[in-house]
Amino acid sequence: MSSNIEIRRICAWCKQEFIAHKTTTTCCSHRCANLLYKQKKREASIKANNQVVEKVIKEKPIAKIRDKPILTITEAATYIGVTRPTLYGYLKRGELKATRLGYKFLLKKEDIDNLFNKSIEFKIPVRDKPSINDFYTTAEVKEKYGVKDSWIFHIAKEYNIPRTFHRGKTYWSKKHIDDYFAKKAPDPEIKEWYSTQDIQEKFGMTLTAIYSFVSKNAIPKKKVGIMVYYSKKHVDIAKGLIAPEEPKYYTIAEAMERFNLTRDQLYHYVKYHNIPRIKVGKYTKILRAELDKFFEPPKIE
Repeated sequence: MSSNIEIRRICAWCKQEFIAHKTTTTCCSHRCANLLYKQKKREASIKANNQVVEKVIKEKPIAKIRDKPILTITEAATYIGVTRPTLYGYLKRGELKATRLGYKFLLKKEDIDNLFNKSIEFKIPVRDKPSINDFYTTAEVKEKYGVKDSWIFHIAKEYNIPRTFHRGKTYWSKKHIDDYFAKKAPDPEIKEWYSTQDIQEKFGMTLTAIYSFVSKNAIPKKKVGIMVYYSKKHVDIAKGLIAPEEPKYYTIAEAMERFNLTRDQLYHYVKYHNIPRIKVGKYTKILRAELDKFFEPPKIE
């Protein structure tokens, strides 16, 4: 039912004059009403987004302390962008100063700003590497350690052993070569060895079976020239010919695993409580009986 009311209005969208038949009509046409509705929704969305942004900015710690002349430890760390322990480091080294007030330490923001005004030239510290003056030729490495040319180049590449070239010859760092073979040296406590041929003759094993056997049982081995030798005692124990001996010493790795210790903890106990240890070649060994006694449960007699 149409209304007989006629009201002169200005369209809220296109600003043109029109005749409205309701007191609630604000636009001259359906098109203008749609456009006005979309504009209001867009403005409401922008307003809501701005409110969220303002809230986030307001809640940011840096925004709260930007205009504060005095800062607490936490606020100073936030202002600089570091952790509290790092800031305590600055204080201990005297790079920053703090004043104690009650139970709090307070810093002047001005002092922090001045710290960054005193900039210095940044230089990356360069550690001087010692020069290498002693070398082996390839022939000398082959003669001393009984290895092949191809093996030398393979190991040198894998372990980054320094080398140089001079007058058609390759020279290898003597220290690095010796260090590599020292690490590969067998346990000096092992005195008796089987050659591969000895194992073949005594146990009737093929080469493939020997390689599988020594790998599975972690048999210690050494290489002399092109010959490979295996610990006689360990082979005989693995074959059941002799009973394994109760070891007198722990290796570092065995003691760490046995007592669930880190290397630093183990060395601390051994040094502080004077637990006997010996050096066997490159290995450090700890007297088993004394270490077991130290870690045994307490008892009242």
